Amino acid sequence: MDIKLSEQQKTDQASFREFVGNEVIPNANRYDREARLPDDIIAKMASRGYLGAVLPEEYGGRGMDFLTYGLLNEELGRGCASVRGFMMMQNMVALTLLKWGSQEQKERWLGKIASGETIAAFALTEPEFGSDAMHIETTFEEADDSAFIVKGHKKWITLGQIADLFLVFGKRRGKLSAVLVEKGSPGFTQTPMEGVLGVRASMLAELHFDNCSVPQDNIVGKVGFGFVPVGITALNLGRYSIAWGCVGIGQACLDACVNHVSTRKQFGDLLKNHQLIQAMIADMTVNLKAGRLLCYQAGQMQEEGDQNAIMEIMVAKYFTSKMAFNIANDAVQIHGAIGCSSDHPVQRHLRDAKIMEIIEGTSQIHQIKIADYAYREYAD
Repeated sequence: MDIKLSEQQKTDQASFREFVGNEVIPNANRYDREARLPDDIIAKMASRGYLGAVLPEEYGGRGMDFLTYGLLNEELGRGCASVRGFMMMQNMVALTLLKWGSQEQKERWLGKIASGETIAAFALTEPEFGSDAMHIETTFEEADDSAFIVKGHKKWITLGQIADLFLVFGKRRGKLSAVLVEKGSPGFTQTPMEGVLGVRASMLAELHFDNCSVPQDNIVGKVGFGFVPVGITALNLGRYSIAWGCVGIGQACLDACVNHVSTRKQFGDLLKNHQLIQAMIADMTVNLKAGRLLCYQAGQMQEEGDQNAIMEIMVAKYFTSKMAFNIANDAVQIHGAIGCSSDHPVQRHLRDAKIMEIIEGTSQIHQIKIADYAYREYAD
């Protein structure tokens, strides 16, 4: 497969890199310490069209192709996983509404999400059910001809503290469905969650639906049309974003290591000249290149509408999340005590990378699905 960036993609990539260098990297450790993204970085992303990156221009988006969107995620991931996660979440919900929402839902919400006026969140995970999404316990019951009553409890919801609009998954007569719930709806409350390991500025919350009333017009798709394909649309884009974001984490750690070993001396010689350090740098470089190529391939297949794109995205997310953690772990080791300081970004990248192995499908769930694919694809 011949993968080459167009001139426009190269220009966009340079623009993304400049934005991250100027606006994200200098503030990323502060975001991590404060466990919150300030309004100004959200507004700056919105002004550049990042929050509606995958939306067509008619809805205020940038209309990015999948490869360009991947490059954006790599650069944001290189700077701050929480910033990338914010951008990812807006595009996950926006793309889902673009594909499966009613015309009224599109006209009401997509422009507001793209502009940053409305902050969106994806609410699937529950206290007892994460990977086992088919058995979630949140329910939608018809109150009358015009409203649903939502009952349930969601947990670990990214942006749950500040979101205005939630794409909530539950069951109607035993069938998975999805509805839009607005902040302030009767019976709906948000409880902030604190003290997480990584991606600390993702502003997690628990959501409680105590006989929460929402209009029946808020159903996305139709009743029983919840997880496949509505949920898969969002998760597929999320996994793609994470895969590229992990490449960004890996690149940030490799850059930091190369700079460190080129100036730090031990035993009378630069660290870069020690063979064990060279072996670690070599492994980082090779795995990073492999991960980036997997992301390129997944993006190109998705852009072309290849039916195997979902699996290739899953493969990319599985490989790069493990890769990012291993590279970040080695980066902390190479930096020694310096790398353990809260002032140095490699320790933040290590904590963030661990989260990438868990969200949007754990590595173990990915292994099961990839193995199932192998059994079908390579059987005699």
